[in-house]
Amino acid sequence: MEIAEELAKHQKAISVAEFFEKNRQILGFDSAPRALITCVKEAVDNSLDACEDAGILPDIFVQIKKSGDYYQVIIEDNGPGIVPEEIPRVFAKLLYGSRFHTLRQSRGQQGIGISAAVLYTQLTSGKPTRVISKIAPTRPARYCELLINTAKNEPEILKSEDVDWERPRGTRIELEMEGSYVRSRRQSVYGSLKSTAIVNPHARLTLVEPEGNMEVFERATESLPKKAYAISPHPAGIELGELIKLLRYTDKKKLRVFLKETFSSIGAISAQELCSLAGLDPDVPPVDLDHEAAKKLHAAFKQIKVKSPPVDCLSPIGEELIKAGLEKEFRLDFIATTVRPVSVYSGNPFLVEVGLGFGGELERESRIELLRFANRVPLVYQQGACAMTHAVESVSWKNYSLSQPTGSGVPVGPAVLLIHVASTNIPFTSESKDAVADVPEILVEIDLGLKEVARKLRRYLSRQSILSERREKEEIIRKILPRIAKKLSEVLGKGEPDIGPVVAKIMGNLLVYRKVEKSNGHLFVKILVENHSDLLRSFKLHEVLAVQADRVTPEARVISMADGYDYHWKLSIAPGKSAALSYSIASDGVTLTEPVIEGLDAEIVTGARVI
Repeated sequence: MEIAEELAKHQKAISVAEFFEKNRQILGFDSAPRALITCVKEAVDNSLDACEDAGILPDIFVQIKKSGDYYQVIIEDNGPGIVPEEIPRVFAKLLYGSRFHTLRQSRGQQGIGISAAVLYTQLTSGKPTRVISKIAPTRPARYCELLINTAKNEPEILKSEDVDWERPRGTRIELEMEGSYVRSRRQSVYGSLKSTAIVNPHARLTLVEPEGNMEVFERATESLPKKAYAISPHPAGIELGELIKLLRYTDKKKLRVFLKETFSSIGAISAQELCSLAGLDPDVPPVDLDHEAAKKLHAAFKQIKVKSPPVDCLSPIGEELIKAGLEKEFRLDFIATTVRPVSVYSGNPFLVEVGLGFGGELERESRIELLRFANRVPLVYQQGACAMTHAVESVSWKNYSLSQPTGSGVPVGPAVLLIHVASTNIPFTSESKDAVADVPEILVEIDLGLKEVARKLRRYLSRQSILSERREKEEIIRKILPRIAKKLSEVLGKGEPDIGPVVAKIMGNLLVYRKVEKSNGHLFVKILVENHSDLLRSFKLHEVLAVQADRVTPEARVISMADGYDYHWKLSIAPGKSAALSYSIASDGVTLTEPVIEGLDAEIVTGARVI
């Protein structure tokens, strides 16, 4: 027997489950702490996607328990549930899912994540995964115990039965695996869920840790994200081999119809133009095109100018919710956000969102906290290999008032930087989905977004510096002027004057002061507001009273409170101008509190409290 024939006896195919069984590190199960994080992340991502697809505000429960030598991981959601027939394939068959062939933004795309966690469970503990799911209050829940037959990449059902479950609908999965629970760093289950809560402010996430400590990440909005709709492939992103496959298996009878109905941004006119550029008959059956004809058509795709893909396939977080998410999880003095316009790489629409928080309780001497997200999923590992990190490192942050000791790299300072890339196809560097590849178009958009929020930070810090100088100047003036006033009053034998108006004029402040006259059991109050600055000042002035006022001029908006009434006026006063407000109240037992200014910095107001 020839050697080749002998070797041929040993050749055999392997299933995808067998491949990942031997190469679990590719999927993010390369260490005990990371395995636990990856498992929770994949299950939570599935729950969030399912809830959003069903129009349900997500309420997700995660519990980690020590169980002998292993950790028991429980994830439970209030989603739409899974029909009983699909449960085994969803959880115990790799590369099985509904989103791989759908061009729209979603967290999961490959159908690997949760089944990889099931595979890791049976590899490390030898125990089956337990799943319970219910699709309606009137239907029983289905309970399954599952393993993966790795030789066939098919589910093995150890147990399947209907059970009672108190939830009206939802899914619960229990896995028992080798792991290690840590909490003191961002690379932890707690850190991953905290990051998830920031970019999913519509979700409530509850974590019960092994020691019994419970952390609840409350939702910051009752509104679901904008729904992302599936789109057709764009001609700019089609490879020749993919085009040949589409031509071969289409059921369309005419080429022009195939082009119009298979691709986005191609209408009847552009389909005719493509056929003309390729020198092909628009009415020829697509299946009749040979390799050479397909090459001509593919070349025509690169010559014709068509619209960018539709953007309703994306669901950005939005500036307001990025701000709400950061405010919810961090105490910050300043937040800047931006959402870049939709752009395209290789026919795939994408957009970049950036949020920058500064100050508060963040550490001042360490590197800024960099939060990376792709399709609302936190990227916890491989920070140094990610396009987002590379874009941050390439910015000259010293130009924007943040320290960069080595002249490049991630800056140092009390700041948190959030970057989110949303796309129909995130170009991850590996199956573990921890880092985004250095696609030039994505790098450019991240760079522009970073510089936009950095400019806002620079303006804020510059303004804070100016206000700080004003505070110091005013403190000096307020120490000196009272001494001068006191000395003059002693020399002249008169009472000490109110130095507030003088301070306001010297500092160029907004001056607020009251004049009160009492007559016939009433107080007649006049509030004068003078603008001594060289800028137009727009603000609200509040006067909180224990009783209702009469003869209010000009008319004020009144808000009734438990202990009185809030009268407030919207004012805009030009440089060197003033405004007068007046009202009267019964004087019996009434004490006037200090007027309140809303909408201005405290450093530029004299004579009123600022909120």
